[in-house]
Amino acid sequence: MHIHNVRGQLFEAAERILLWNGPDALTSRAVTEEANCAKGVLHRHFADFDAFLAELVLERVRGIEDRTAALRAAAGTGSVVDNLTGALQDLFGPVTVAAVALITFRDGLRSRLREAGLTGIPLAVQGTAMIAAYLTAERESGRLAGDADIDTLAPTLVGAGHLLFADRTSAPPQTAAVRTMVTTVVAGALRPPPP
Repeated sequence: MHIHNVRGQLFEAAERILLWNGPDALTSRAVTEEANCAKGVLHRHFADFDAFLAELVLERVRGIEDRTAALRAAAGTGSVVDNLTGALQDLFGPVTVAAVALITFRDGLRSRLREAGLTGIPLAVQGTAMIAAYLTAERESGRLAGDADIDTLAPTLVGAGHLLFADRTSAPPQTAAVRTMVTTVVAGALRPPPP
């Protein structure tokens, strides 16, 4: 039987396993069983399981890169704090948080990602670039101080955001908690709105 969009089905199966059981439960057998296909299907499309996982992460990286343009376009609209709060909540969805953990503990996956040109902690690095692009646009629009240190603010927001979202055993943090963190981090860089 021919399976349509095999890659998509395998990725969706892997994401469900990450969400339900965590990174340590993610095996090629678990993925193919969840996708309801033969194990050989995965290996027909990917050199090995780490290649599959690298493509899974790269798909999520591309998603962040796509969202960067939309976030940057939001500069000058709404409130800076609200825009950043929403961006961090979107960035640190449960699959991304689980994928960061997966990257951390799989040496073969990190090696594949480095071969693909991704350094540092993929997803967090791209999230930081997304936040930096937005903050730069807000500085250019005059809503952030001209001397706002984007190179410090962006990784601080992403790092603090990751810490808020990293506990997979409980619900994600409330919006108010994320907003409080964002407000604290950017308070010194925000310019008051014109009268």
